[in-house]
Amino acid sequence: MTLDTRQLVDPVFFSRLESIQLRARAIVEGFLQGLHRSPYLGFSVEFSSHREYVPGDDPKHVNWQLYARSRRLYVKEYSAETNMNVYLLLDVSGSMECANSGRSKLHYGSALAAALTHLALKQHDAVGVTLFADALIGHLPPRAKSHQLDDILCAIAATSARPPSETSKALHQAAELATRRGLVVIISDLFDEVSAIVQGLEHLRFRNHEVLIFQVLDPWERDLPLEGNVRFHDLETGQEIVTQADGIQQAYRTAFDEWRSALDAECRTRGIDRVELTTADPLDQSLLDYLVKRSKSY
Repeated sequence: MTLDTRQLVDPVFFSRLESIQLRARAIVEGFLQGLHRSPYLGFSVEFSSHREYVPGDDPKHVNWQLYARSRRLYVKEYSAETNMNVYLLLDVSGSMECANSGRSKLHYGSALAAALTHLALKQHDAVGVTLFADALIGHLPPRAKSHQLDDILCAIAATSARPPSETSKALHQAAELATRRGLVVIISDLFDEVSAIVQGLEHLRFRNHEVLIFQVLDPWERDLPLEGNVRFHDLETGQEIVTQADGIQQAYRTAFDEWRSALDAECRTRGIDRVELTTADPLDQSLLDYLVKRSKSY
């Protein structure tokens, strides 16, 4: 399914993001001065500590008051702030084509990726996208250039969803490409075994990335609001099965809730935000609600 890039950009929604910031909770690495705490020390922004003067240090950074008391030269060091690398990981596997509510998960997730790209670029962060299914099938490294949004939209629009998904393998591959620590945003339905997903998440955390998950679901997948004989079609394998919906509904909901609860617990243990969205949720309000909530945690 080919996406129209014009459908992924909502100027009214984008304008509502102008007063919102997407700040990193963890220390990140970057090249430009920006909003986020850097692991490096320099001579700007916020005082951090003193160190002994060495030949070549700029005398203007010497703490002369401390020298008057101790007769030893110390220079002030400051915590630098930097721009952030944002790595968008977008699931384009077959299951993302589910569109029982009229809008596919792939379209919803792509529009979310476009909004996050716009948000990152307006605050001078570098943003890139990695498209995955059973493995990585497309990658644009993070850039802070003005036309990066167009490049990302074109990459997404040119990629058709394909079966099957193998989330763990794809996350491991993505971790190897995300060389500079930053914020990894996963947009996916995460239809895989929890243990497999966790292995991929741990690889990203091992590389000191902050990880944020937007789990996109179709309401029918979550609630199974069906009655009577129903033909189920697997979007990834192509298999079909006809069964009585009433006979499996309760067991399905129980199994789905257990899987979702297990995934949520694993994410909380690792300090990972998991934001659950459905294609019936207004994307603009859902994202704004999360960003406002996130900003209050600083």
